[in-house]
Amino acid sequence: MKTEVLHADRHSLALAADLLTSGRLVAFPTETVYGLGANAEDRDAVLSIFQAKGRPADNPLIVHIHDRSQLNRICIVPDKAEQLMDAFWPGPLTILFEKLPVIPDVVTAGLPTVAVRMPSHPVATAMLKACNLPVAAPSANRSGRPSPTTAAHVLEDMDGRIPLILNGGPCEVGVESTVLDLCHGVPTILRPGGVTKEMLEDVLHEEVALAGSILRPLQPGEKALSPGMRYQHYAPRAVVTLVEGTEDAVLSFLKESYRQASRRGEKACVLCFSEHLDTLRECCPHEIGSRNHPEEVAHRLFSVLRSLDDENMESVFSEVIPPEGVGLAVMNRLGRAAAFRIMHAE
Repeated sequence: MKTEVLHADRHSLALAADLLTSGRLVAFPTETVYGLGANAEDRDAVLSIFQAKGRPADNPLIVHIHDRSQLNRICIVPDKAEQLMDAFWPGPLTILFEKLPVIPDVVTAGLPTVAVRMPSHPVATAMLKACNLPVAAPSANRSGRPSPTTAAHVLEDMDGRIPLILNGGPCEVGVESTVLDLCHGVPTILRPGGVTKEMLEDVLHEEVALAGSILRPLQPGEKALSPGMRYQHYAPRAVVTLVEGTEDAVLSFLKESYRQASRRGEKACVLCFSEHLDTLRECCPHEIGSRNHPEEVAHRLFSVLRSLDDENMESVFSEVIPPEGVGLAVMNRLGRAAAFRIMHAE
């Protein structure tokens, strides 16, 4: 299969709509990451997403819409959701709803709930309007790989596997959407993203809980209610180790870990904040942004993780950021990239 990469215009959007309507796949940009879309009401089309990605079938997908009126066909909307949609849609918030039969079980991994969001990226909006379908779309990468934030990232993973990539430039947010569960009592964040716990609580005027699996692996028998909860995820091929502790202790640990890996003959590097680039200059530092601006780290993270494979890195040692606000989303992605391999620097 030949994969075309086309800038979004009237012609390419019409082609994308035709492909989606006929049960084919299209990669497209959102404000978070690039998605790999199929008609959410077409079971066979959705199954082809799993085949293209090599994605396990027990990992649910997110359905993308362009207008709230589409919800009436695919799910049941509680009053509480209206407040959140008023505040955050279109934008990087995914809400879990009770699904209606038109959505096949393959979209939801057999769960009775469906995750839905309305992206704000103009190309995503234009494509969704052109096809006028609910579009199921996980990130447009091979399963387990860092999520793509440019069309070039998508092509690396999907060349020859899908017919079309719509190029809308780099993604703004850089990590996937926040996923909020409204179906099981207390509103609960299943996957953190650009819409933070504090922002949600300001709108709902009640406490929002955090799923226990955000900063740990799922336990045996625990179901993945949201994308990004199961398996090692967002991972480069290198072994990634997170290092926590006081600033001085972490910097010393990173230096020594790099030296030891190099002595073992491994190609190694450190992921560090811009404030520490000079201190770690002898450790092949890769800048992930400022420790004072977690949104900058979120924006850069997946591109940096992908660059590690381009450089054939084998051992990677990373600084961590406080799991607060957008920092929680950063630590969720870093934790899964490292398979929760964390060392405490003394």
